[in-house]
Amino acid sequence: MIKKNDISDIQSYLSDAANITGNCSFVLFPENTKEIQEIIIDANKNKTPVTISAARTGLTGGCVPNNGILISTEKLNNIISIDNIKKSAIVQAGVLLSELQNNVESKKLFYPPDPTETNATIGGTVATNASGARTFKYGPTRNFIEELEIILPTGELLKIKRGQYFANNFDGTITLSDKKWNLPIPEYDMPNVKHAAGYFCKKNMDLIDLFIGSEGTLGIITNIKLKLLDLPENILSIIIFFEKENDIFSFVKNIKEKSFGELSKIDLREIEFFDENSLNLLKDEFSNIPSNSKGAIWIEQEYTPDVEDEIIEEITETILANNGNEENIWFAMNDKERKNLKHFRHSIPLATNEIISGRNLQKVGTDTAVPDYKFQDFFNYTKNLIIENNLQYVVYGHIGNSHLHFNMLPKDEKEFQLAKKLYGIICAKSVELGGTISAEHGIGKLKTDYLLKMFGEENIKQMAKLKKVFDPNMILNIGNIFDKHFLEKV
Repeated sequence: MIKKNDISDIQSYLSDAANITGNCSFVLFPENTKEIQEIIIDANKNKTPVTISAARTGLTGGCVPNNGILISTEKLNNIISIDNIKKSAIVQAGVLLSELQNNVESKKLFYPPDPTETNATIGGTVATNASGARTFKYGPTRNFIEELEIILPTGELLKIKRGQYFANNFDGTITLSDKKWNLPIPEYDMPNVKHAAGYFCKKNMDLIDLFIGSEGTLGIITNIKLKLLDLPENILSIIIFFEKENDIFSFVKNIKEKSFGELSKIDLREIEFFDENSLNLLKDEFSNIPSNSKGAIWIEQEYTPDVEDEIIEEITETILANNGNEENIWFAMNDKERKNLKHFRHSIPLATNEIISGRNLQKVGTDTAVPDYKFQDFFNYTKNLIIENNLQYVVYGHIGNSHLHFNMLPKDEKEFQLAKKLYGIICAKSVELGGTISAEHGIGKLKTDYLLKMFGEENIKQMAKLKKVFDPNMILNIGNIFDKHFLEKV
């Protein structure tokens, strides 16, 4: 097992994609489950803080250490098996999402979760319940987890299958050999929107779901069994430009109604949004963006040849009915063309991150989602708030789930502090409307105060009480989701 403690060797492990930084004594690179167990048993005995790091693509500081030791899972990078018959894959936590996708697709299989950052690890995406564009049809990572192997903060190895353990109301029990964990599951209501803030808790829930999205606070995920689907036969990908913002909202409303309707052939797997500022950011690279566009929508649909013409006709009718720019619609009907459109989509967050990194500031980007019927009001409220405060911004994201990223781009420390203030106001507004402060990026160490305001102190104490069942010495990923002082109170 490799150990590094020279600052020049570990510097890149002390920050994440949002430029949040920390420190640790050294970084360890275990190559198997046994080595991680040995580290954790020793750390638990000595009450040494441990932080787990994967590909460091997160945006909330969850993988950033606050003292103690850092464990990188990058050496646990084997695809153990892919079963074409049962349509499943078993992988180690350090396998990259892009590597998994390439391998299963070469076997005509499909892993739907599609976070924008394909250099994320599978373990990281499970720990955060990552989602992405295809969540509109397929839901988040949680929907495709069948089994987990987890090293608990005490060093014990837990293997848990979906359907193996269920809560009785809000009381759960997990048994391992002669040991039993009685789990007090928090009883708060999660918002009825795309949501990734705090522990997943529901009455009579499958207990495997406690670990998915728990941001490494309940255990270290080492092996994962994933559910796969058949690879779609054909995919239609389209980017539509609009000259009026209201036409975008009406198009999205109409196309969603058709996608959920029984009489329509439309069954979209994603609906993505780019605002005018996002388009302007990319015009140097994509000169064919119409100059008068106020925004654009990217949609994708899986189809079979027998209904191709009907789908295209119905989508085209919906575009025209909502004043889409019919002279400049970008169609992609094959893999090469689709990759070009995907590059367009991924270029926007990359360009945004480059601006922030160049200014040596942390990213201030919302991850809120609200109920569909509140979405346009929330969009207008948030946009006007940022404009009134004269901050540069771009907006893009998963409009199909009423979930967008308002990225404020402060130019200096003064604007950065203002952006943080507005961020808190925006989060509070989302909660007021029945939404969430985090739909896909999680809480990490960056958003703990906002989660406290969302759920209240008593519910945070319930989360801390649950964590302490698995982590009595308070060593694992402390500071993720909630502050350490909540653990000290229970």
